[in-house]
Amino acid sequence: MGETFGFFIARKKEELDYTLRGFARKLGISAVYLSNLEKDRRNDPSDEIIKRLDEVLLLTKEEHAYMLDLLAKAKKRPSVASDLPEYINERDIVRVALRTAKDVDVTDEEWQDFIERLEKRIKKADADKFE
Repeated sequence: MGETFGFFIARKKEELDYTLRGFARKLGISAVYLSNLEKDRRNDPSDEIIKRLDEVLLLTKEEHAYMLDLLAKAKKRPSVASDLPEYINERDIVRVALRTAKDVDVTDEEWQDFIERLEKRIKKADADKFE
């Protein structure tokens, strides 16, 4: 099945050598609630808790996105990671692109090519900042 949201949180907590109680204190939540998150009994942390998880676990941008994806997959109803709905809903072209990709069954290779082109733009923009 792959890694779950709860397992990811527990793994990252252990990598930083936090105890359950100590980590819960840092997050400002109860140890019971944290335990329930780690054991995938709860999958409803608030945006504030997500923000604190991100900060306390020192997540990279990629790890943060991965955590949000795992959380979305944990929901009982199909969901999209919490950092995406506003972006998708505010841009008609994004919805059209996603539906078109679905209709033509875009392959992983095609998505990867698209991602790599976007990442090149990011690198170029970063390089231009320092010129």
